[in-house]
Amino acid sequence: MTAKKGTDTLLRLLLVDDEEGFAEVLAKRIAKRGIAVDACFSGASAIQALRRQDYDVAVLDLKMQDMDGIEVLKVFKKMLPNLPVIMLTGHGSEQAAVEGMAQGACDYLSKPYEFDELLKRIREAAAKGGGTRE
Repeated sequence: MTAKKGTDTLLRLLLVDDEEGFAEVLAKRIAKRGIAVDACFSGASAIQALRRQDYDVAVLDLKMQDMDGIEVLKVFKKMLPNLPVIMLTGHGSEQAAVEGMAQGACDYLSKPYEFDELLKRIREAAAKGGGTRE
């Protein structure tokens, strides 16, 4: 999927959630709002995607079957330290939020969330920059 941010800058989002149906629906909704989205359904596939493609923002589920979201976040930050990562979870706890932020996440949302709020936070994170390789 290809989309434009502003007039000529591509905004790319990496969406990572092991609930495939949820991730596919969310990716389609986000893409309709002008953001290019690649959805991954495991931590391992997300790491592979980040090796192949530059992203401006990642939205990362905290609880996944193959890898914990915090583990994936740590790998992301080693690969691309300035990548803005928003933690997203249905198992929201303050401790998990604190851990994610301590490991470099820029934001945190608990499911259920308002879709427009997620979009706002994705755009704010992208505006801060730092996601793409030099």
